Amino acid sequence: MKEEFPARMLRIHCTEADRWQGKPLHEAVIAKCQELGLSGAIVFRGTEGFGASARIHHAKTFSVSKNAPIMISIVDTETQIVNLLPSLEQMLQSGLLYSSTVEVVRYSHDQARSG
Repeated sequence: MKEEFPARMLRIHCTEADRWQGKPLHEAVIAKCQELGLSGAIVFRGTEGFGASARIHHAKTFSVSKNAPIMISIVDTETQIVNLLPSLEQMLQSGLLYSSTVEVVRYSHDQARSG
């Protein structure tokens, strides 16, 4: 089954070193998304990147450093994203947050047809 609808995509760029209330920021954001009933979110760990500080952040395979770039991607309805924003404004001490309007095409297996 195919379903199409407009949505809002929110992306957050931070690093592994960023924290919220003692836990990694990306874990806190995912937990907040789940708590608020958002459709889903995913965390990407980058290999290299830089932001406003112009400091390059690396993800080295055997490094003790936990400062790899992180991108959190969230897609949901405009209403759900708007409900999430106040929490994110509290959580983000540094980093980049941006959003855009997207068209979602969701494919799902139709149980009634598979017989």
